[in-house]
Amino acid sequence: MTIAEPNWDLYRSFLAVLEEGSLSGAARALGLTQPTVGRHIDALEQALGLSLFTRSQSGFIATEAAHALKPYAETLASASTALLRAASGMGRGENQQIKGAVRVTASEVVSVEVLPPILARLRANHPGITIELAVSNRIENLLRRDADIAVRMQRPEQDVLVARRIGNIELGFHAHRDYLNRHGTPRTWQEMAQHTLIGIDRENAFTRKLQPLLGDLASSSYALRSDSDLVHLSSIRAGLGIGICQTRLAERDPALVRVIPDLLTIPLDTWLAMHENLRSNPACAAVYTALAAGLEDYVNGN
Repeated sequence: MTIAEPNWDLYRSFLAVLEEGSLSGAARALGLTQPTVGRHIDALEQALGLSLFTRSQSGFIATEAAHALKPYAETLASASTALLRAASGMGRGENQQIKGAVRVTASEVVSVEVLPPILARLRANHPGITIELAVSNRIENLLRRDADIAVRMQRPEQDVLVARRIGNIELGFHAHRDYLNRHGTPRTWQEMAQHTLIGIDRENAFTRKLQPLLGDLASSSYALRSDSDLVHLSSIRAGLGIGICQTRLAERDPALVRVIPDLLTIPLDTWLAMHENLRSNPACAAVYTALAAGLEDYVNGN
């Protein structure tokens, strides 16, 4: 059976109702009227021959069909926003100034602690460029264009990506001088296990990689567990205990001290990646170049 292709507006309303759980919430999010969103949902259900929502007094409840179609609608949304970003970066403003929006994704710590001065220099040179910074420790899909440029802590594997190795960002145990003055500085793993430790809450690929390095510490009693690297860094700076952070960040603060550096050094292989189709986009090319230079300076301690 051939299905008449619905226009994008219907899918946009479909996603909004999925996220908001009601016509009124979707209408507010999209800047449309509630009846318009309702007509979009009815039209999409009719075009697809599927029931996407169960109507109730408490709102719209997504059916199994709606959940199954959600990833495809999200792909359409990503492609739509990527198209607009690409189009915005293809032109130049007055005086041949590069302009456009570029979406960059990076981890929490890199986004908060490393990128702002790099982006400030970028904006000084290219005030027509707008940065959309997606802060996430997940690996965003560049092929699906969830982002234009990604700072990644592993080598990209897709052949269609332009990838540049930045270098190793080193991790190590650190503590505030005040904490060490109160509790002493550990010299061995056995002494470390007696200290107040800051660790990761839930097991993931990174913690499994650390398991052989940390040994007995992995089963130690941690005073604070969190999956947020920013929480770890803030807790170390506050003198709460000993935790892992980037050595370059610790070097900026004379109050932070590297603990047993000879026993633990963790290199994060850092890469910058962009879809090869964006190489000809002036805004993306300018951002990619600026990020590469700034991140290499950071890794090299400049």
